[in-house]
Amino acid sequence: MSALTLAVLLSLVSAVAYAGGAILQERVAVSTPERRYAPLRRGAWWVAIGLNGLGALLHVVALAYGPLSLVQPLGALTIVFALPMAALFVRRKAGATAWRGAIMATVGLAGLLSLTRSADAQSLDSAERLMVGLMTAGAVVALIVVAHAVHRHPVVRSVLLAGAAGVAFGIASVFTKTVAVDLDADVALTHQIPSLAVIAVLAAAGVLISQASYRGAGLAAPLSTVTVVNPVVAAAVGLTLFGESFRYGTAGTAVALGFGVVAAGGLILLTTERIGAAQGAPAPTVPVAKGGPVATDAVPIEPHADELRADELRAVPSQLPTGSHRRVPFRHGREHIGS
Repeated sequence: MSALTLAVLLSLVSAVAYAGGAILQERVAVSTPERRYAPLRRGAWWVAIGLNGLGALLHVVALAYGPLSLVQPLGALTIVFALPMAALFVRRKAGATAWRGAIMATVGLAGLLSLTRSADAQSLDSAERLMVGLMTAGAVVALIVVAHAVHRHPVVRSVLLAGAAGVAFGIASVFTKTVAVDLDADVALTHQIPSLAVIAVLAAAGVLISQASYRGAGLAAPLSTVTVVNPVVAAAVGLTLFGESFRYGTAGTAVALGFGVVAAGGLILLTTERIGAAQGAPAPTVPVAKGGPVATDAVPIEPHADELRADELRAVPSQLPTGSHRRVPFRHGREHIGS
């Protein structure tokens, strides 16, 4: 097996591992809504963390065997893999709009990353690391604050939280590259302790924030946002601080920007699709009878049941004569016996 084939295989398995971890995170978020950031007692959550760690490890190994221009775009397939895996394993099927948004985000991200050209290995000096760290902290905190300010719109809140997680993951990758370059240059490991601490904090923050992003927004929108924002942020730092550039000069830059627009359009499509689905869901209704309250032993109302018109209730138990046994029509053919 050639090194290039091995890199492709490792990248695909890494994407599958990331997709599996995201599916488990979303299911944990649904089943434990009271623990938005870290349901530490759930075994499934720890399995998700393990899958994400496996995906990251395989991604790093793939980079050792294949070029960045190949491995990075293949990582975008996480979005495409997650949708059929969710339908297969947890019976969570995605609609046509979600598929279009996911494919747009994947194609846009893959195209953008494939046009990014790496420069010679470079590191960041102390001032640049401090600047990047402070800007990252400010961006993450700002996104979290805005996300909680729009609590009435759970999908928008989730996408903003996913964006914050993507920023944390992307800058963690930047610091990881910086530490790797310094170690290759024989810089003492003790000098890397601040950078290693930043990596640990950003990675942990990214995991916890991404967990919160799956609450109330399904799978596709938060996962796509994290998957796109993470490498885009890292690429932006590379373009500005590491001397990286786009291939093919001005034409390549224009095409890369076009791919960026496609990826952003996919995220917008996913977000609006989830907002439309949330707004279109019928709200549970409580039947109201004329002249008095419904009996306390009334049949529970299903979340998606049709509304019961008040004038369809001919009587309620409080209005019936003593000892009578008239039948009061209720919901879906069931009847309440007055006594």
